[in-house]
Amino acid sequence: MEKIPDIKAFRFKDTSFADLMAKRIFNVLLIATKYDSFMLEDDGRIDEQIFNEYTSLNLSYPPRFVQVVSEEEALRELEDNHYELIIQMPNMDETDMFATAKHLKEKYPDIPFVVLTPFSREVTKRLSQENLSGVDYVFSWLGNPDLLLAIIKLIEDAMNVEHDTESVGVQIILLIEDSVRFYSSALPTLFKIVMEESKEFSKEALNEHQQKLRMRGRPKIMLARTYEEAVNIYTRYYNNILGVVTDMSYTHKGIKDKLAGYHFAKWVRERRRFVPIVFTSSEKSNEIYAEELNSNFIDKNSKSFPRDLKKQVVNNFGFGDFIIIDPETNEEVMRIRNLKDLQKNIFSIPDNSLAYHLSNDHFSRFFYSRAMFSVAGWLKRISVSEYTSMEEARQLIYDMIIKYRKVKNSGVVAIFDKDRFDEFSNFARMGDGSIGGKGRSIAFMDNIVKEHLELNEDVNIPVKIPRTVVLCTDIFDEFMETNDLYPIALSDRPDDEILRYFLKAGLPDRLIEDFMAFLETIKAPMAVRSSSLLEDSHYQPFAGVYSTYMIPLLEDKYQMLELLSKAIKAVYASVFYRDSKAYMTATQNLIDQEKMAIVLQEAVGSVYGDRFYPTISGVARSLNFYPVGNEKPEEGIANIVLGLGKYIVEGGVNLRFSPAHPHNIVQLSTVDLALRDTQRYFYALDLKSPDKEFTTNDGFNLLKLTIKDAEKDNSIRYISSTYDPVDQVIYDGYYDSGRKILSFVNVLQHNVFPLAEILQQILKIGQEEMGRAVEIEFAADLKDKGEGNFYLLQIRPIVQNKELQIEDLSRIKPEQEILHSNSALGHGVFSEVYDIVYVKTRDFNAANNNKIASEIDLINAAFLEQEKNYVLVGPGRWGSSDPWLGIPVKWSQISNAQVLVELTLNNYKIEPSQGTHFFQNLTSFGVGYFSINPYVSGEGLFDEDYLNSQPAITETEYVRHVRFEKPIVIKINGKTNTGIVLKPE
Repeated sequence: MEKIPDIKAFRFKDTSFADLMAKRIFNVLLIATKYDSFMLEDDGRIDEQIFNEYTSLNLSYPPRFVQVVSEEEALRELEDNHYELIIQMPNMDETDMFATAKHLKEKYPDIPFVVLTPFSREVTKRLSQENLSGVDYVFSWLGNPDLLLAIIKLIEDAMNVEHDTESVGVQIILLIEDSVRFYSSALPTLFKIVMEESKEFSKEALNEHQQKLRMRGRPKIMLARTYEEAVNIYTRYYNNILGVVTDMSYTHKGIKDKLAGYHFAKWVRERRRFVPIVFTSSEKSNEIYAEELNSNFIDKNSKSFPRDLKKQVVNNFGFGDFIIIDPETNEEVMRIRNLKDLQKNIFSIPDNSLAYHLSNDHFSRFFYSRAMFSVAGWLKRISVSEYTSMEEARQLIYDMIIKYRKVKNSGVVAIFDKDRFDEFSNFARMGDGSIGGKGRSIAFMDNIVKEHLELNEDVNIPVKIPRTVVLCTDIFDEFMETNDLYPIALSDRPDDEILRYFLKAGLPDRLIEDFMAFLETIKAPMAVRSSSLLEDSHYQPFAGVYSTYMIPLLEDKYQMLELLSKAIKAVYASVFYRDSKAYMTATQNLIDQEKMAIVLQEAVGSVYGDRFYPTISGVARSLNFYPVGNEKPEEGIANIVLGLGKYIVEGGVNLRFSPAHPHNIVQLSTVDLALRDTQRYFYALDLKSPDKEFTTNDGFNLLKLTIKDAEKDNSIRYISSTYDPVDQVIYDGYYDSGRKILSFVNVLQHNVFPLAEILQQILKIGQEEMGRAVEIEFAADLKDKGEGNFYLLQIRPIVQNKELQIEDLSRIKPEQEILHSNSALGHGVFSEVYDIVYVKTRDFNAANNNKIASEIDLINAAFLEQEKNYVLVGPGRWGSSDPWLGIPVKWSQISNAQVLVELTLNNYKIEPSQGTHFFQNLTSFGVGYFSINPYVSGEGLFDEDYLNSQPAITETEYVRHVRFEKPIVIKINGKTNTGIVLKPE
């Protein structure tokens, strides 16, 4: 109680809170490809989060983002308009990715320039070598919208700090950190803490107006990246430092000082004994320095780093809305938080309040701030006197909202409203967090379909996304916290045990009504898919790492609700399985940074008795790394199967074709190939056993069926050919007798369904819109000749190592090489690898492939521990789910391989492993990929004799590991598909 007078005195100083945060960022120039800017804006989350933050600060207009693609466009924009901030997402494909920053900074030195870049080993390496003179801040972008808010607030805080600290004594939290990755994670966490705590604190104010104003007095956050910068900030704002969060190691006097944080903290303690200090460090041994200075310590390697930071700051540093008023008393009648609120409450607003807000353009301002320009402009043009009654005004506003939603339904992530979600609804989200990587890509595809009308010229074959609802990441957070699952999840318990705990836990009760509304609308089984923050982020896609479950459509909606709930919890659990944790370690990500959104989608397909599957599932890429015949790399490639796409993901036999050359299919070039190398099995959803127990295997309720089963279903009439064993020929089309072969010939060559044409269009558009090569997952269901649906399920970038390599590798002499491939994937030079691990080819037998996988797992674990890479050579397909086709390793078992080599042996000829998620993951890490047939002239070289002559570090029954004293240089020219590994000099 004693503090109350002080607080009142502080609150009612002569300088009002209204004078705080006077300098703002109103206009942000964004230099990025269309895809990157879509991720920032049309995802819907950033606009809304910034809007909420601004309304809670009682401000009218959030920053306006203007997007340009090139430096030339940026210069034109800067000449014509005023900008307070420039953000660039540089294309990693460019050799001088910071040239734009240097040029713009020379002309506009006073505008802060921020670079957002995906985090990866390659990016870190490039940053250390680049001239960053034109860049004020570099941030690591993983699609987390909180980061953009943090960047804007960081720069605004710096603009206002001098005035606001002097006028009313606003406090400062000082973050000292030089690691781009860690301050990109810590700043959003700190801002979130400050916003949440200040909002809670502001509720103690006496009225609404003061609540809003008090938010402007929240602590500011300042970032220092060197010892000198930290001392300068601290000296300047000595009386206003609320607390310090400091790294242990950063630059001091131009040299990296491993104890800079300790020295700074000692210096602070000499001046002010009780300022709270929290140390963060990657080295646990540094904890003794924190204890010496009576400070707190956080281990940066902890899987729960952001939560630890929140706990320390909250414990040690002491720590909006459209309001409808009664104009006569100035009292609040109600508050409107979003469009859903306005739609729900418009008929409850009293006449006098409605007239007052309309006459002051408050409604149009509300719409403008949501970027709903058409509605805002329309409302603003109507004078209050023009309405015959306020009832008419209410009805008009309500109708306009409904109309706006219908028009914007496609290509926009709507908020899920159980009263509004119906058969016309296409894409909605539940919750307020991020929609994750997969969710964003689906929203992006929805937008592509909306903007490119040419995709839907044929009304009989619509191109669209399945009906989709995304559970945002905040629901994951709430689920984990409420059920106290982190101790279990982050432990080393077996996957089965983790799943059991998750299935026992409860989802938030408020979701039940929303789920029931969704289940009432859907007309097909449902796919429950992961959509994590890291998944499908540009330079390190987490494709296929987490689970996807399918659940049948049931008449009993409560039974279906139970299945849906279990499937969601099972996907959440998969974040914490052993393979996922190994994947996190391999990608240098913190598992606690991973947030899981869930995509609920109507499955594509038809019901055949007690099973469900589509006619066609496939993956298409705009870059064909293995062009055959007259195919060109830029024409793309597709792999298709009958049934569920999981069959392709697992490396099952599929049909490979170039959409530009659908008549040239290698697998159908001879009768023998067609009989041997076409699909024999497929996956379908089992509809008859909905009560099966959920397991860690997301295919537990799928059936693996034969083509004969499909024949009974009459589902392959348009995609099969018929083999006549008497004449030993294959006839195009379906005939009653003879063995059926899945040739898709009527679809690809006789245009029963224009699949190749659609894929050509969508790959071209996807690549243009994304600004880089793309991979697309799709499914199609044929109803009749010339009728059916084509669904886009996923789009993501194909990522390549772009360290440019233009040397003519064909000039290198064979005696200088250990390996040479003319079917290589990747691009770049790798000069820090000393090891080769190879499967001994002498007496090789595919029957031992499971044992070989185990031996490689142990060797890889040692490399993981040492943080080193190696070249891995073996026969057949790496990662095949069929051990007869290759060594059945999982990604986590070969995660440190820098180059993967697939050998063809004289007695073991297997097609290369293109077409799997596994394959996508390898390429996305910039891992080199060689396909070699040393027995055929011109198809590569493998000098195993040379390796056998070297001493082995490890030698098992099947595998040998050789380490050289000097590095073995790896060179890959992606333009010519040539790759070599040189003998050490």
